[in-house]
Amino acid sequence: MRKFMDENFLLLSETAIRLYHDYAKDMPIYDYHCHLSPKEIWENKQYNNITELWLYGDHYKWRAMRANGIEEKYITGNGDDFEKFKKWASTVPYTIGNPLYHWTHLELRRYFGIYELLNEDTAEVVWNKANEMLKTEDFTPRGLIKKSNVKLIGTTDDPLDDLKYHEKIQTLDDFDVKVVPTFRPDKGVDINKDTFKDWVDRLEEIVGKEINSFDEYLAALEERINYFHQRGCRLSDHGFEYVPYQEADSKKLDEILRKGRNQEDISLEEEDAFKTAVMVFLGKLYAKLGWTMQLHIGAMRNNNTRMFRQIGPDTGFDSIHDHNIAYNLSRFLDALDVENALPRTILYTLNPKDNYVLASMAGNFQGDGIPGKIQFGSAWWFNDQKDGMEEQMKVLANVGLLTRFIGMLTDSRSFLSYTRHEYFRRILCNIIGEWAENGEVPKDMNFLGKIIQDICFNNAKNYFQII
Repeated sequence: MRKFMDENFLLLSETAIRLYHDYAKDMPIYDYHCHLSPKEIWENKQYNNITELWLYGDHYKWRAMRANGIEEKYITGNGDDFEKFKKWASTVPYTIGNPLYHWTHLELRRYFGIYELLNEDTAEVVWNKANEMLKTEDFTPRGLIKKSNVKLIGTTDDPLDDLKYHEKIQTLDDFDVKVVPTFRPDKGVDINKDTFKDWVDRLEEIVGKEINSFDEYLAALEERINYFHQRGCRLSDHGFEYVPYQEADSKKLDEILRKGRNQEDISLEEEDAFKTAVMVFLGKLYAKLGWTMQLHIGAMRNNNTRMFRQIGPDTGFDSIHDHNIAYNLSRFLDALDVENALPRTILYTLNPKDNYVLASMAGNFQGDGIPGKIQFGSAWWFNDQKDGMEEQMKVLANVGLLTRFIGMLTDSRSFLSYTRHEYFRRILCNIIGEWAENGEVPKDMNFLGKIIQDICFNNAKNYFQII
């Protein structure tokens, strides 16, 4: 019987072991999509305790705690931080089979050197050991980023953000990690949301111009894109429950925008027409500027109305949607490609039923001398666990080129989440190691090792061309 999470954790063959330890383990990290706070990176805050660093904002852990019957007081409420930590510790043994069990112990081991299994009995010991270490500079945001060997961080930013913390980070002499913004205009695309009117009003103030037509609205968005571009942004990100596609003329779009700003009822057809027109415009502009467009498809958000009213969005009440997406996605990508204006694009699905849809769709629009121009993105959110990662990579290998895959991203608000890259790399090495052991690929370690290193870091570096 193998020891729990030993040095060869998840590596089930000699080839996999060699690939991980000789080629993958020490590769740097290119974290092109996350939700880390540039303000916290700049301020380099010292955390008061491990609850503040580890549990604040982590809706993965919050969902598990709720499923374990923990009161909300000890999750997002005003409970004492030590009590919150103990409640999490008491939940951890019940997460067997959930990636949280592995992630929790990887983070304790890699960052704190703590090898105790976390549970109710060990909670106080772990709390004291971790909190003592948090007093050192190694456990500030910048210290943790450096310790994780990160070379680039792509944050997620609203177009109305002034990006002042990104500018401040660039002035640091002792921090050579590239931190770039990502343009995330969901609030300006979701015209049927309550937030749309206030968002456009604020956009109007920032650009200093009235927005009375759809063309003026697009001009304001372009101004913000240029602002982001000048500050190092080279990626956009968009979240869709489903993929909209509906054409409309400029007169109709003017009317839809007017209704949205007046908070009048908008039909689904009108909503889709507005979203389509905005996205086609943005896609063309991204292509012109050399940006990469990310499409996150399939999250059904804020399902629990009572809890949304109580504690707001992004608190652990989202799940997987089951819309059909292939036809409209094809029409959208083709609308850009037919004008030779399709940017580098990464397609992510939250619903694994659509893995083959996205992987095969990507193959329709490759080209322009860019290896892997259209990417089938890394297993996302509910899928960034062992089975989900294996399936995503095997689907990509079956219908595309796994060798051109740009690999793992963190997609997290926690500075301790970089162990997810280790988790991913072990799974990747095990897949390719198994193929070699079975005689499905040549057991040429230099050849396979290069593939591993490319997927871990080099492909992303070459694809985004930011560093």
